[in-house]
Amino acid sequence: MAIDFGLIAWHEDGRWTTSGIADTRDIGVIIDSLKAQQTNGGAIAMIAIEDEFVIIARMLGDQMRMMISDVTYALDYDVAAELVEVMDLDFPEEEDEPAAAGDLDLLNDLGVGEMELLTILDDPELYPDEALEAIANRLGFGDQLNRLAEFNN
Repeated sequence: MAIDFGLIAWHEDGRWTTSGIADTRDIGVIIDSLKAQQTNGGAIAMIAIEDEFVIIARMLGDQMRMMISDVTYALDYDVAAELVEVMDLDFPEEEDEPAAAGDLDLLNDLGVGEMELLTILDDPELYPDEALEAIANRLGFGDQLNRLAEFNN
C-alpha cells in the first residue's frame, strides 16, 4: 500500500531546516505547521499523497500560496477537495483532464519557476515522492528530505 509523505522546510540563518508533517490529509494542520515556522523566506510544505499527487504550500508573510499537481483528485480525495475549496478554485468535473492548479509560481523566487515545476510534476517516470525529491534538490534541501523519508519508512 502506498503511503503519504510530507515535510515542512524553512530557510533560516543561511541553511534549510526540515521536519515531518504529522497529518498530511488535513489542510488546517498543514497551514498551522507553516504558520509555526515563520521566517523571512517563508516556510514550504511539500506533500505526496500515496502514489497519486503532490500538494505544495508556502506561507510567505501573511500570504498562503498553494498548488496541487492534479486538481481532478478532488473528486476522489478529501484533502484535495479541501484544498480546492481553500484555494477558491472551480471544483473539477468527471470529464476534466488532469491538470495542475493553484499558484504554480510559488517557488519562483527560490529558483524553481512554473515551467520547471510543471516539468518535474508531469514527468511520468516520477512518483509523487520522487517529484518532491527533485524539487527539494533544486531548492537545496534534498538531503534533509531523504533523511526524513528514510526515517518514516
